[in-house]
Amino acid sequence: MKLSDYDYQLPSELIAQAPITPRDHSNLMVVSRTDRKITHQHFYDLPKHLRPGDVMVFNDSRVFPARLYGSRRDSNGKVELLLLRRKAKRQWQALVRPGRRMREGTVFDLSGSGHTIECEITGVHSDGSRTVRLSSEEHLDEIGTTPLPPYIHEPLTDAERYQTVYSRVKGSVAAPTAGLHFTPELLRDIRSMGVRTAFVTLHVGWGTFRPIQVEDVTQHDMHTEQWELGKEAAELINSAKREGRRVLVVGTTAVRLLEHAAQRGQGEPVTPGSGWADIFIYPGYDFRITDTLLTKLSFTEINAPHASKRLRRSRIDYRGLRGSNPRRLSILQLRGRDADRLELYGPDILRRLTIVGGNYAETPYRIRGHLRCRTSF
Repeated sequence: MKLSDYDYQLPSELIAQAPITPRDHSNLMVVSRTDRKITHQHFYDLPKHLRPGDVMVFNDSRVFPARLYGSRRDSNGKVELLLLRRKAKRQWQALVRPGRRMREGTVFDLSGSGHTIECEITGVHSDGSRTVRLSSEEHLDEIGTTPLPPYIHEPLTDAERYQTVYSRVKGSVAAPTAGLHFTPELLRDIRSMGVRTAFVTLHVGWGTFRPIQVEDVTQHDMHTEQWELGKEAAELINSAKREGRRVLVVGTTAVRLLEHAAQRGQGEPVTPGSGWADIFIYPGYDFRITDTLLTKLSFTEINAPHASKRLRRSRIDYRGLRGSNPRRLSILQLRGRDADRLELYGPDILRRLTIVGGNYAETPYRIRGHLRCRTSF
């Protein structure tokens, strides 16, 4: 199970640098798994592929301005800080650039919007992160900026476009991007047809974008991320599982939360609670809650750990995709009666590896003239 088995080439000019407007007007490509016929729709056509009684689960975590800039006191050299996790009052786990020069005891100032915060490195860890102590947390939101993926080079003119319309709980350092296409109107249409919506919280942390450092993906050390599952959401999910209705999960972060909660084994499929999830999903994993997954496209070298580890391989020869526009593709596959259909949805920002609900698929558009797919269900 080698990581290199899933490498592919994606030209940089095909990476969308700005989100589409309106959100739900991104491309939808539907690929039949029986006759491999390709049809093109839009994300707002999603309700056509849902049915009454389905439960859709969303991650309502909200991105906070975790990237800060400043300068060292001893040399005036530039410093970039990415806050990962609050460990205690004024104490954070963080990534610092330039990393090698940022030793324990280094002091620098973070500044922006007329405010300055002193920051001292109090610990250096083997994974490359640092523990930092801040002089104040009062103006972090004013000083900080929204962290974007490294392959997005255009500045973000509207910070809300890197938030889902249903985001509520601040705490993520990267957006749960699978939900970026939903609009209030689309959510209303989904609910009006009898689909129930449930909201859970998993704060996206370093685990989501930390590169895999080992060739054997099963040896990857998974970082934990904070989660919370409320009573109302748990009851909706449990009711659906008992009655044989589908649970459709929007994004790998929500999948990770639900599958982690299912492993707690307290009688029901899931039970309300909170904590830290370090579940690592790769080929052979027996999904207990997730029936269908809607997500986005990304790169293996970026690493979507909840996704890029699901590597049980198969191949589908979709040469027709070579003529399509690969900038905006991610996949939703329906199970059960709809298992003959493979559906690809287009994100407006290129994120995450492509996943299909019953299958996990990675789409190397021009590599060896075929798609390489990975099955997880």
